[in-house]
Amino acid sequence: MFIVRFFINLVILAIELAAVVGVAWLGYRYPFVLAGVAAALALVMGLALEQARLKNEIGFYFGRGVNALSWLGACFAIVEAALKALLAGVVTLVTFSGTDTSRLQMVAIVFGVCVFAGSSLLRRLSMTLGANPARWGYFRLAAPLGVLYSAAVSFLPHPSTTDVARKLVFETPARPSLAQASELLFILKQKFDDIVVTMLGQFMSLDVAKVVGVLVSVNMLTGFAIGVFAVAIAEVVRRMEDAGRV
Repeated sequence: MFIVRFFINLVILAIELAAVVGVAWLGYRYPFVLAGVAAALALVMGLALEQARLKNEIGFYFGRGVNALSWLGACFAIVEAALKALLAGVVTLVTFSGTDTSRLQMVAIVFGVCVFAGSSLLRRLSMTLGANPARWGYFRLAAPLGVLYSAAVSFLPHPSTTDVARKLVFETPARPSLAQASELLFILKQKFDDIVVTMLGQFMSLDVAKVVGVLVSVNMLTGFAIGVFAVAIAEVVRRMEDAGRV
């Protein structure tokens, strides 16, 4: 029985890893497709989870008027789910778009590692604390995964002021394509992070400034897109594990 259970867990782990690799590969090769998948997943999860959350919250805010205002919760749930789906799609598209192939490969690897870290954490919380992967992941996982992604991306090469000027003036056309605009945006984000760290370094040590720079970086937004895929994979894995125990 132990051997059977061991092999079942091994197969489930292989499926989880394959799903993570598939997400990273799809983003690297077909960013538009992955952006659409991210938006669709965020919308489907959001419509259910946001409505469940607001159904409980309305009573907290409005007391006895909760039944009369149930329509308000439904409206807010739809709007919030739609906005988060849009955010997930746009962030995913910008993350995986660009012209620097080597950078995009590293981004895909970091993205995949973060997705696996998120799905593994959700599985552990589910097994040890009985946490609901979808609820906890959708509402609470974006920030820590954003920190992880931002910290990893901060080790990528940072452009100098000359590099930024050359890219902006000589290499970016007046009407850039999405890939060209995303590449320019990434360079500007990296340079902006450098400026923030330099400014903070006037008031604190450089090491602390770098940590704060990671926390306030625009790259933190990618954590929500990563969280969407981590939740989806964790939910599938949990269901397979539950089926394997039957």
